[in-house]
Amino acid sequence: MSSQGKYGAIERELLAAQAEARAIAPFSSRDPAFDSGAAYAVAKGILDARVRRGERPIGRKVGFTNRNIWGQYGVSTPIWAHMYDTTVRFAPDNSATVPLARFVSPRIEPEIAFGFAKAPSEKMSAAELLGCIEWIAHAFEIVDSVFPGWKFAAADTIAAFGLHGALVVGEKIPVEGKSDLAAKLRSFHIALSRNGVVQDRGTGANVLGSPLLALRHFLALLATQPAFAPLAQGEIVTTGTLTSALPVMAGETWSTAFEGIEVPGMELGFD
Repeated sequence: MSSQGKYGAIERELLAAQAEARAIAPFSSRDPAFDSGAAYAVAKGILDARVRRGERPIGRKVGFTNRNIWGQYGVSTPIWAHMYDTTVRFAPDNSATVPLARFVSPRIEPEIAFGFAKAPSEKMSAAELLGCIEWIAHAFEIVDSVFPGWKFAAADTIAAFGLHGALVVGEKIPVEGKSDLAAKLRSFHIALSRNGVVQDRGTGANVLGSPLLALRHFLALLATQPAFAPLAQGEIVTTGTLTSALPVMAGETWSTAFEGIEVPGMELGFD
């Protein structure tokens, strides 16, 4: 469905709201029949529009995998959305600065991201999935809501880019030879700090039991959506926030520290 089709007006409104960093009313509040099926149709139209204007999709973000925050946002199932060469950047030294001017109401999410050496399948075991993954990395996703007060239905978030604003990917850790990685991805712990003070803590089990299980859930959902291309070699998947998603402001520095897994923490400044 293109921006000229059934949901063209919604697609154009969302793209304009993002470009102008302004809030709009949730679509579910205007039309109670606006559901996830309609929202993913909007997402496909937005994907097509962004590709036409020169953006290149390079991965997917999986959102709302952390059940601990479902009640806060009134959701009960994960979602996903595309990421682009315009929204993903790499910080191999685990430090970066992100400008906030283009966001409406940004929040920070510490996550585990995967880079794929070959295409995975939803039918694979955890070990088989790991065999498709070339590297893992810690990443910060900056999520953003164009809906006032972060009040929305799940369908609104699917349509609105999966709330994806930006992704900063830290040092890539090769997966090959790490036979205990599946277990560590379940049990590791992370601390998220603002200006050196811990704000929240999390664990790999928070995201549907493990980032690998969050990946499998996404692959199973994607397999039911023929309008979208399967996950391919070279793509990146980020698997959802390990802690609460917390508001950020210019002038702040956020950092993370891990225990139980050989992944370095990151530092992210905002201006």
